[in-house]
Amino acid sequence: MIFPIGDDNSDRTTFPFVNVALIVINVLVFVLAQGMGNNSDFTYAFSTVPAEILSGKDIVTADEQVRVNTPEGPRVATQPGLRETPVWVYLTILTAMFMHGGIAHLAGNMWFLWIFGDNIEHDMGPVRYLCFYLLSGLLATAAHIAMNMSPPDSMVPSLGASGAISGVMGAYLVLHPQRRVTVLLFRFVTQVPGFVAVGMWFVLQVVSSMGFLGGSGGVAYGAHIGGFLAGAALAYPFSYGRIPPPGEGWRNRGRTRFPLQ
Repeated sequence: MIFPIGDDNSDRTTFPFVNVALIVINVLVFVLAQGMGNNSDFTYAFSTVPAEILSGKDIVTADEQVRVNTPEGPRVATQPGLRETPVWVYLTILTAMFMHGGIAHLAGNMWFLWIFGDNIEHDMGPVRYLCFYLLSGLLATAAHIAMNMSPPDSMVPSLGASGAISGVMGAYLVLHPQRRVTVLLFRFVTQVPGFVAVGMWFVLQVVSSMGFLGGSGGVAYGAHIGGFLAGAALAYPFSYGRIPPPGEGWRNRGRTRFPLQ
């Protein structure tokens, strides 16, 4: 297990206003609009449903009673149906990018965005970074839909910022392969190059998508993989002419570091 807990920002000379704003928006949507995950009507109205995107039509379904296994034994629970979408269904590709399925889902995504997004915003500039982030999320959703075009998978709503954040990580791999990333490796805190921290995460997504680690478990691995590849492909076009020269740090300039690309 490898989990990133920070990276070397000694050469970043700008404040990541857009990255911080994205984090704030995601948190506010989850707290205020989704009611900390309790407002299922909002969540099931504004999530992305592959069948709706493929048909261009809003789909409404009834709630279902399903049996679930709990520590206390089997229980009957209500599975909310798809709610009426009050906007053009294609806009749910955007709205779903700012919603999450729970606190852990939100916290994990925002943590990765906080660590890796500031460097990419510095490389691209705020306007380009925002466009890059949204485009990566769009392409990630397209990859997810392409892998779920038939029922019943096409009727399962998806949500979360992980597709766009995967794009950020793909760009990080391309633009900062040697940057020091502090990680929790099993029980130890150590530093590894960016290509190790991000590359191992990507390999895990690919392996998990193939079911080698027990199946999808409700995780949209197709979106993660699609977003990552999109971000890697778009990294240089969106940062063209803006990658700062190495060594021009804003603090700790004399500190030993992995050589900057």
